[in-house]
Amino acid sequence: MKLEVDIERLASELDQLANFSEAEPPAVTRIVYSQADQQARLWLRNLCDESGLSTRVDALGNLFARWDVSGHSTGAVGTGSHIDAIPHSGRYDGTVGVLGGLEAIRTLKQSGFKPLRPIELLAFISEEPTRFGIGCLGSRMLCGSLKADQASALKDKQGDSLPAIREAAGFTGALEDVQLPPGYYNAFVELHIEQGPLLEREHIALGVVEGIAAPAALRVHLKGSGGHAGAVLMPQRRDAFLGAAELSLAVEAAALKSGSPDTVGTVGLCDIYPGAANSIPSAVKMEIDVRDVSLTHRDAAVESILQSARQICEKRKLEIETSILNADAPCKSGPAIVEALKQACEAENKTYKMMISRAYHDSLFMARIAPVAMLFIPCRNGYSHRPDEYASRQDIANGVAVLARTLASLAS
Repeated sequence: MKLEVDIERLASELDQLANFSEAEPPAVTRIVYSQADQQARLWLRNLCDESGLSTRVDALGNLFARWDVSGHSTGAVGTGSHIDAIPHSGRYDGTVGVLGGLEAIRTLKQSGFKPLRPIELLAFISEEPTRFGIGCLGSRMLCGSLKADQASALKDKQGDSLPAIREAAGFTGALEDVQLPPGYYNAFVELHIEQGPLLEREHIALGVVEGIAAPAALRVHLKGSGGHAGAVLMPQRRDAFLGAAELSLAVEAAALKSGSPDTVGTVGLCDIYPGAANSIPSAVKMEIDVRDVSLTHRDAAVESILQSARQICEKRKLEIETSILNADAPCKSGPAIVEALKQACEAENKTYKMMISRAYHDSLFMARIAPVAMLFIPCRNGYSHRPDEYASRQDIANGVAVLARTLASLAS
């Protein structure tokens, strides 16, 4: 089967999509349900309609575009990603998987291929946690891990509820109907930029993802005793920030000593109260991210961190409150999809590397209802979530061609 990816068309569409933004170019800001997000989703749906696909949008805003010549209602082969973007980010994160997925379907249609299973493009709503503090909102609801009542309780930083915001954006159906029925997808493949430097550094065309790491997110409140920075002598101090600093090092140590090279730990938020140079910190709020593709190693690191937190607070006479915000399970890719990706790479004469994804994606949650895998393309310097995020046309075309062959194999 000869495949001809129209990379000029795809590159133009990526540029057009980047223009739906609240930030000045080259940065992209497209927060879920914002005006820019709504305009982008309408543009995308029209693009899918023009491509001869059957489109629908669910009550949350997930967009489905189906190519079906088989008449089957279930067992589709899915592909896609997201188009929402964190503030001042780039134009390739997620969007390559959505517009690249559309181009893969158009490429197959142009080649004369006839799928025995439906092939469907899915543009997930709210993959980024920017607005509601929870990532992969759309895929969580599609797979049933987040229920309608839980979603309805979500609020943004202004205190506006998810139901009110999504209804104002025109999505008025019942949230209970978002969850997909059993067997809806037979397989799901997500094309994405690597968001890391390995492929570029090793001069490898593509990455075949064997597993996706998942985070445990912890929130820790430390409470001590404040006072004037010059008046309270060191032996009498209960400095909450010093406890936080010590705990931050304990996070690093727990990750390094987990026994797995893939364990990572990050203190991404550290709010100090009262936040004055001449005042002893009386309280600190921390948020900690711990990840691994091995649930055993990740959870052992989390327990080590919690144990260290208790010991540090006992030693420093601090009060402590801890909560686990989420602890999602990692996933392994479907062996049949991985094999199809490898064979497609070989058919296209493209080098590939077996990888894990240390960032998590919507495919992590789709794995709860269907076999999944991901395909990575290089991005310059490994940069992502920043305005200079970049993937070359050739690398994008390589990914789309291999994705198209993989979809054809899975739909045959």
